[in-house]
Amino acid sequence: MSDRIRMGGLISGMDTDAVIESLVSTKRKKVTDAKGEQKKLDWKRTIYDGINSNIKGLFQSHLSKMRFSSSYKKMTTAVSDSSVASVITGDGAVNATQKLRVDKLAKSAYLTGVDLNGESKDKTYSATTTLSDLGFNKASDTISLNIGGTNQDPLTVTGETTISDVLTYLKDAGLNASFDEDTQRFFVSAKSTGSSQNFTLSDGGNGALEALGLRVATKSEMEADDYDPEKYASKIDGSDATIYLNGAKFTSDSNTFKINNLTITALDETGDKEITLTTTTDTSGIYGMIKDMVTQYNKAINDIDKYYNADSIRKYSMLTDEQKEAMSEKEVEEYENKIKSGLLKGDTNLLSLRSLFTEGMSMGIEIDGKTYHLSDFGIGTGNYFTSADNEKHALHIDGDKDDASFKDKADKLSEMIASDPELVTEFFSKLSQEMFSKLDSASKTVEGYRSYGNFYDDRKMKSDYDGYNTTIKNLEQKANDYEDKLYKQFSSMEKALASLQKKSSALAGLLGTGQ
Repeated sequence: MSDRIRMGGLISGMDTDAVIESLVSTKRKKVTDAKGEQKKLDWKRTIYDGINSNIKGLFQSHLSKMRFSSSYKKMTTAVSDSSVASVITGDGAVNATQKLRVDKLAKSAYLTGVDLNGESKDKTYSATTTLSDLGFNKASDTISLNIGGTNQDPLTVTGETTISDVLTYLKDAGLNASFDEDTQRFFVSAKSTGSSQNFTLSDGGNGALEALGLRVATKSEMEADDYDPEKYASKIDGSDATIYLNGAKFTSDSNTFKINNLTITALDETGDKEITLTTTTDTSGIYGMIKDMVTQYNKAINDIDKYYNADSIRKYSMLTDEQKEAMSEKEVEEYENKIKSGLLKGDTNLLSLRSLFTEGMSMGIEIDGKTYHLSDFGIGTGNYFTSADNEKHALHIDGDKDDASFKDKADKLSEMIASDPELVTEFFSKLSQEMFSKLDSASKTVEGYRSYGNFYDDRKMKSDYDGYNTTIKNLEQKANDYEDKLYKQFSSMEKALASLQKKSSALAGLLGTGQ
């Protein structure tokens, strides 16, 4: 409605606004209908986005990998004593039984300082404590640090140097360093294991390290008769790990070794004892990959069936603003959900996708002159008449413990993976390649209709949605123009009536009929 102030019906006594509103209502309804259709299109896009996401999950996360035979070369390694080592089996590992001995574990260099309080326990030191507080009475000294054979820049200290300053120096050089006020000790360690991370501390001879409780005893001091370990810092040197696999020696600065597609993590030293590593085909891994693909396939096909087979929504029209005001939020949501559920009923694109899925998964794959189907591997649909609604095209794996209706059947898939993994690999890689190609073709770019990677006409829907904005704007303008036209017409009528009334009054006065 125009913003102009309108006054009507003063002469005629008519409810002009009501009359005009009634006359314009048909054009207003066209605006409301267009907005409703635009909203339904938006809902339809959202539903298709969900369907599209499920199909992409199958296409990109499963079929794209399963079409390659290398994806089925899954191996697993059993360790005879899991307290000694753990093993991750990589792609390319081969069936083998190997002997492992863990000679030494890798260690981090670790330095534990002297208790600065000693036996007296009469003082408490902290990060702000200076070297002079610790008894250092020289003008200065130099603390030097060597990590992995590389000398770091030295630290010059005086009596005013604090424990915090020393900690900062050690941390900046790449070590872990802290001062524990409870035990009154420094704790310094390398950030990783191995001899390459070993470190040593030394000073210029004026006693800075001794004051800090960081001086490590020399070999001669440790061999002396009066050697007292409580007076010196305790140091564990960083060392490499050493293992023997099938008699061959391997060293590492960590406890993890990558050898011939096996990642072996040493957990404990075995001395002269050997443990056994047995690498075999991972039948459960192949089974899990196939099952995950079937699960994703079912999510996609069930979603397609759900919307294609939906109940008719012909009796449901879009709610007007007035109708919504008379309903609760829950009632509005439930009503609109009924409309949403049926927007794709009988949709031809969904029918095409369903046919692609069902025909693709039922195709025969020829291997060495014999044709195989999914059913030969214990995979198929359930009974059409007893399957749940919208699950009649879903696939089931015989013996699947997570499928209540099929868990008691013989697990044919696992048996075939164990007995003939090459046949399983060739069948599923070829089937996946065929399905991948079909879905790839279905998601090709169609100019003006579909962008690559989508399985519905996303571009067309967006264009149609944007087109409604123009349509709605034009319809609203037509309704406003028509309303303005009616008001002008009624205004002219009122003026005419007012003029006629004025003339009638004048005539009545001339004829003496007036008061």
